[in-house]
Amino acid sequence: MILEYRDGLIFTEIEITHKEKTKIINNIVLDTGATKSLISQEIVEDIGIRVSKEDDIVMSYGIGGKEPAFVKKIDKIMLDKYTIDNISIDFSKIDYEDINGLLGLDILMEGNFIINLDQMELRPK
Repeated sequence: MILEYRDGLIFTEIEITHKEKTKIINNIVLDTGATKSLISQEIVEDIGIRVSKEDDIVMSYGIGGKEPAFVKKIDKIMLDKYTIDNISIDFSKIDYEDINGLLGLDILMEGNFIINLDQMELRPK
């Protein structure tokens, strides 16, 4: 999977599937400092991902402070050809222009991904 470096950040894209609806989400920041991945709730509303009473509410902490997030189990997430099925993902409001989420250590370690900065690529080991 090709990575893109811009504005001091490394970006990638993911594909998310929930209840048979699929969406490619670009402008995902590769964030090895984030324990958990986080996706903008606004970017996935069109495929039916919304907070519901069954979801857990957690607090996400970062440089910008703390923000509530809801945790929802989704059918799958794909990075290039690597798939993780039945995964719980945090969804929250993201107030940064042109950023739709963070790809954190939870997914990077699950896939045992190798980040090659020389080639600007991300691939499972």
